[in-house]
Amino acid sequence: MKKKFIVVLGGGESGVGAALLAKKNGLKIFISDSGIIMNKYKKILKKNEIIFEEKGHTENFIIEKATEIIKSPGICKKNILIKKINSFGIPILSELEFGKSYLKKNYLISITGSNGKTTTTSIVYKILKKEGINVGIAGNIGRSFSKEVLKKKDIYVLEVSSFQLDDCYNFRSNIAVLLNITRDHLNRYDNIENYIYSKFKIALFQKKKDIFIYNHDDPIIRNGLKKFYIKSNCIPFSIKEKLPIGAYLKDKKIWMIKKKNTKNKEKLLMDINNISLIGDHNLYNIMASLIISEILNVKKESIISILSKLKAIEHRMEKVLNVNGVYFINDSKATNVNAVFYALQSINKPIIWIAGGEDKGNNYQELIPLVKEKVKAIICLGINNEKIIFFFKNIINIILETISMKNAIKMAYELSLPGCNVLLSPACSSFDLFKNYKEKGNKFKKEVKKFFIKKNEKNRDF
Repeated sequence: MKKKFIVVLGGGESGVGAALLAKKNGLKIFISDSGIIMNKYKKILKKNEIIFEEKGHTENFIIEKATEIIKSPGICKKNILIKKINSFGIPILSELEFGKSYLKKNYLISITGSNGKTTTTSIVYKILKKEGINVGIAGNIGRSFSKEVLKKKDIYVLEVSSFQLDDCYNFRSNIAVLLNITRDHLNRYDNIENYIYSKFKIALFQKKKDIFIYNHDDPIIRNGLKKFYIKSNCIPFSIKEKLPIGAYLKDKKIWMIKKKNTKNKEKLLMDINNISLIGDHNLYNIMASLIISEILNVKKESIISILSKLKAIEHRMEKVLNVNGVYFINDSKATNVNAVFYALQSINKPIIWIAGGEDKGNNYQELIPLVKEKVKAIICLGINNEKIIFFFKNIINIILETISMKNAIKMAYELSLPGCNVLLSPACSSFDLFKNYKEKGNKFKKEVKKFFIKKNEKNRDF
């Protein structure tokens, strides 16, 4: 039998992690990246004697040698090399699926959704760690799952993106969570139905004994449940109505019913007054986290100690500065319309909205009432801002354009009055001007601080 020769496309976090796991298990491994591999990853590859190439793919070598391909989730299926690989019938695996193949009795919790998956993954991980469980965190959150597999944890909490799920064909989690589905990444998917299917793949390979936790308030998810056959035990959650089974909000408390038609069935999970994060979007994330904690019999003390001290994650409604009554908020992680909806909804004072970037097939219709009510001006930070201008030109008098973060901040400050909020919440990906949302958010924070130091303003941290 021919010995496995693994080719990893992409020399980033997930690719290098997969290479390390393959090497550890005695497989032949080769990494190929179309761009430049970061120095920190090159050092790891050289130290572990893993062969790699960068600045382009040696296609003939890859197709001739590879028995399996592990591709970066960032590489689209429409990529020319991927099409060639498919034509030769070489299997393409997700790094998640590759990592999972080396686990035995480990417990897997996977969390996906258009929004909130990073926050929810972080909350669940912190709660389980506080409980004293040997737990690992990985996936789209920025840690390679394969690398975490080498650390041999009892439970893994994974943030899973649709791009990762696209290359999964039997990836099974003991607990799968679907937080929401909104119109996102439609520049990569041919239609919304393909995107919905990708998200539902998190539950499609589960067994009857597994658990699928989902947002009952999301109409797209409810429709999806009618289309897709889910074998696992389904547990919904809602902040809008009391449910016959699952978690729900009542009298500012989160309750849960585990089974239908049982005595003393309603159990109090949490008083929302004990939760430090505000906003409906955070309530959904916390509800999902509480259901997982209840399933795993986590002590209430561990849950409360984490939820009572939660802070917004970096780049998600992150408060940067309060200068002369003008609040600067970094929400660069809001790369789709739904995320911006919750951001606008959670702010009760006038907003100068910095938006824009690389469009992902956005429809801004659902934002119009909130923008009309709360937004004083829009600053478009992007190369192509036509769609944003088209949607809002009839309801916002001031719409400005720039390709400079420095200029965007200067414009926002000049348009602001005490009590205003300058909100960076793009609704788009950041790839037109930045590497990713993190670079965009960091640039925002850096330029805000530089601008006011230069102006000799008296800064006060939140």
